[in-house]
Amino acid sequence: MSDLNKLGLAEARDALRKGDVTSVDLTNACLSAIEAAGALNAFVHKTPEIALEQAKAADARIATGDAPAMCGLPLGIKDLFCTKGVASQAGSGILEGFKPEYESTVTQNLFDAGAVMLGKLNMDEFAMGSSNETSVYGNAVSPWRRGNDDAQLTPGGSSGGSASAVSADLCLAATGTDTGGSIRQPAAFTGITGIKPTYGRCSRWGVVAFASSLDQAGPMTKSVRDAAIMLETMCSHDPKDSTSVDMAVPNFEAMLTGDIKGKKIGIPREYRMDGMPAEIEKLWGDGADMLRAAGAEIVDISLPHTKYALPAYYVIAPAEASSNLARYDGVRYGHRAQLAQGDGITEMYEKTRAEGFGHEVQRRVMIGTYVLSAGFYDAYYNRARKVRTLIKKDFEDVFAAGIDAILTPATPSAAFGLGEMTDADPVQMYLNDVFTVTVNLAGLPGISVPTGLDAQGLPLGLQLIGRPWDEGDLLNTAFALETAAGFVAKPGKWW
Repeated sequence: MSDLNKLGLAEARDALRKGDVTSVDLTNACLSAIEAAGALNAFVHKTPEIALEQAKAADARIATGDAPAMCGLPLGIKDLFCTKGVASQAGSGILEGFKPEYESTVTQNLFDAGAVMLGKLNMDEFAMGSSNETSVYGNAVSPWRRGNDDAQLTPGGSSGGSASAVSADLCLAATGTDTGGSIRQPAAFTGITGIKPTYGRCSRWGVVAFASSLDQAGPMTKSVRDAAIMLETMCSHDPKDSTSVDMAVPNFEAMLTGDIKGKKIGIPREYRMDGMPAEIEKLWGDGADMLRAAGAEIVDISLPHTKYALPAYYVIAPAEASSNLARYDGVRYGHRAQLAQGDGITEMYEKTRAEGFGHEVQRRVMIGTYVLSAGFYDAYYNRARKVRTLIKKDFEDVFAAGIDAILTPATPSAAFGLGEMTDADPVQMYLNDVFTVTVNLAGLPGISVPTGLDAQGLPLGLQLIGRPWDEGDLLNTAFALETAAGFVAKPGKWW
């Protein structure tokens, strides 16, 4: 078999079981692809020795006939996950040199199942960004191009390295995290599948925190089936995470029947934004037609508080970030500034944080500190929390009325060029999250499925939002959409 790095998880798993390939073969194919793809800047800490050691162990385990689905499959790990003895910087200069003495629960679950770590992936600093342009490692670059244009495009953010690596076949799949759309938006921009599970389904222990009530890990894969396989391994109850739910994890892959007859799919009227590109409008309509043709009933619904979601998100997320990022002070780990004669502890904090944090992180920490300050706590933070409750209730009411899933666009546009938005008003960048943040505020599962190309040949995705804890049903609906859309486009290799 040639081009082993182009396989998906399901195909590679089946080939491993049959003895057609070994995990070492798969891993070497991916390591070669990574070495040849420096222009994408997707992998920022490469771990070939660990990968080959894990691959050999996986091959031995598969030979015994007792190996889980993920055994022997090479993955990329977002730099937000703490990996024991391997640099885990969250894309930030302030964590330079930090090598954890422990493993995040999600990566431990994957390694326990025999998965192989190829290395750590680029990301926006502390997951704050929608374009992977805030990383201390420099920009991650999309493998896609607009027609014959050589302009470098964003792979989306904050899981931009993960999206670029999976789309360019540098790994079979990757971990991502999603605080306001950071799995679903980059998946849509790069023509791959990404699912954010229900809040509490995957442990947050050992994942560097951005906004603790919104952060959730999930898989970024080449297909819905692959997402189902990987998500099952990533999920678990974890006593080390107080928000982790103690609930059985179903066999998500077994639930992929493609049968959605009689399912009610909601189309929220509030997501029809002014100025929405005609291509996104058409994609959305086509997606609804595909689900209708598969036997689902399409229902117009209302989520009246949608218009308040972005402002509420950009109060709550920075508030939690300013609290979470207070621990990076130069005292115990990571970067510490050089101090002048006579500098005290206050100067050390100030200089370390000024040097270690990038501009976007500084901006969000300052916004968060402002909205939590004594005179503004009720006016901003408490009001945003009340709005969040109303947004959550909108979804509860719709699901209580019998809706099984909700179909929306994943992004307001196709991928834009690197540098095209960074000089503009930062709010323009924040608008990229307009379709995704409601799902995090309500703690619901959401999945982005690639369903078409725009006029310039760039991928476009649709988002399905599911009932809480019903990832299996959501994945099945996504499977039906994926089957109907038949998206098979890949980026032309230029790197």
